[in-house]
This record gives sequence, C-alpha cells and structure tokens, in this order.
Amino acid sequence: MFVNHIETMKKISFRNDVLPLKNPLFRLALRITLSREEAEDIVQDTLIKVWNKRFEWDNIDSIEAYSLRICRNISLDKLKMKENNNRSLDAEPTEMLLTTPNPQEKTIENDKVRVVRQIINSLPEKQKSCLQLRDFEGKQYKEIAEILDITEEQVKVNIFRARQTVKIKYQKIDEYGL
Repeated sequence: MFVNHIETMKKISFRNDVLPLKNPLFRLALRITLSREEAEDIVQDTLIKVWNKRFEWDNIDSIEAYSLRICRNISLDKLKMKENNNRSLDAEPTEMLLTTPNPQEKTIENDKVRVVRQIINSLPEKQKSCLQLRDFEGKQYKEIAEILDITEEQVKVNIFRARQTVKIKYQKIDEYGL
C-alpha cells in the first residue's frame, strides 16, 4: 500500500511544469510593474527562486500557484522599492481583438481601451491582482486565493469591487468626459 502511494505521487519537472509558466508569470509581472523590462527580470528571478526550492516541490500542492505567488511577491517588492513610480501600460502596443473598418472607429476603440487600462491601473493592488488573475489569466477563485494567500470569499469580494469600480468610473467618463 505504501508503494502505491509513492507511485501515485506527482513528480514535478522544471522543464515540463515550471518553464511553461513563463508567459503567465510575465503577464502577471507586467500587469503589476507596467514595465516590460522589469517583468522579464522578475520572471527570471521567479524561475531561479522556484528552482532553488526544487527539493521542496513534493510538498507543494500546485507548482503553478506557488510560482505565481513568488512572481507576485517579487513584483510587489520591486514596486515598493521604486516607491510606486510607475509607467503607464499605454507605452505598450494595444492589441485589438476586433478590427474596426475605419480610422475613426479604431481611434474610439483605442481610447476606450486606454481609459479602461487607466481605471484598472488606479485600483487598489489586491483588486487589481484579483481582476488580472481572473479576467486576464482565467484563473479559478481557488487558485487566485492560493496565489494571493487570501480566502476565496476575499477574492470574490475584490473582483466584484474592482469590476464595479471600473464600470462606474467608465460610465462617468463616457457620459461626462474626463
């Protein structure tokens, strides 16, 4: 019976389980730091920290949640060191999911995306992180709770508040202008 338990234990492989997380780690770091270069450095730091803990991997329930938590913590630490002197995501190219037929409509769509990004960037950190992980990364509430080290109920509350804030601020701007 003991032998069966050992055989069913999942062995975590850096190549197969950790390296494929580079893109989600990068997106999370980019969303927090708003800097492509900083996000790339954070991903490298995260991968090194995860590798250095390789002898403890058997005790980790989810290597993905563990890696994302490390990435988030490193990102937040770097933000604190820079005293929140952030650049805006507007410096990054905007990828539009829908193509618009004429330049005027495209400009309007780009402006809407810019406004929503500004609103999201102004959210409190927990709300922004919850929203990022749920709506942009597609994580489940349980995974988000593990990554951020909060309860699932707190995750739901933060997502609800973030969405409400974005909706209300966007409507106000849309109706009355900046």
